[in-house]
Amino acid sequence: MKPALATICSVLLLDQVVKFWVKLSMYYGESIPVIGSWCYIHFIENPGMAFGMEFGGVWGKYILSIFRIVAVCFIGVYLLKIIRKKLTRGYVISIALIFAGAVGNIIDSLFYGLIFSDSARFSKASLFPAEGGYGDFLQGKVVDMLYFPFFDGTFPEWLPIWGGEYFQFFRPVFNIADMAISIGVGLLLFVYRKQLKKEL
Repeated sequence: MKPALATICSVLLLDQVVKFWVKLSMYYGESIPVIGSWCYIHFIENPGMAFGMEFGGVWGKYILSIFRIVAVCFIGVYLLKIIRKKLTRGYVISIALIFAGAVGNIIDSLFYGLIFSDSARFSKASLFPAEGGYGDFLQGKVVDMLYFPFFDGTFPEWLPIWGGEYFQFFRPVFNIADMAISIGVGLLLFVYRKQLKKEL
C-alpha cells in the first residue's frame, strides 16, 4: 500500500505544482529553453482529448470528463484489488502511475475552469479571479508544458504520402501526468507483460 500511495502522492504533487507555476507565470504559447534547442517549457492548454483533439463541443467535454472519472474509478478499484493480492511491487507501482496520471489530468478538467482566469498571448492567468474562472465545472483545460523537439527535417520526396513534407520529432507537448501514464503503460508492456496477461 505504501509504495502505491507514495507514487500517487508524488506524481500528483509534482504535476499540480508545475501546472500552477506554468499557468500563473507564463503567457499562453510562451517557451522557456531548458537544454539547448531540444528541451523547452512550452505553455499550451489542451481543451479535449490527447494532442489537442476535441469532441463534440461543450457537451462532448462533459461526456469526456465523465468517462475519464468512471475510468479512473475502475483503475482505482483494480489498484486496491492487486494491493490486497500482494502482487509484485513493480506491477502495483505501474498501475499507480497510470492512476495518478489520469487523476492529475482530471483535476485540470474538473477545477481549472473554476479557479483560473483564461491564459492569453499577452496576459497571464490569475488564481481565483474576482470575475470568476474561464469555464464551468468539468470544462477546464489541461495544462501542458513539456516539449522535446529533438530534431526536424523534411521527408524524402520518394516517400509515399508524406514525401517532401516537414516533420519534427518529438512534436507533442505533454505534462507530468501524461508522462506518468506513459511510464506506467511502458512498464506493463515491456517489463510486467506476463503479470498483465495473468491478470487479464
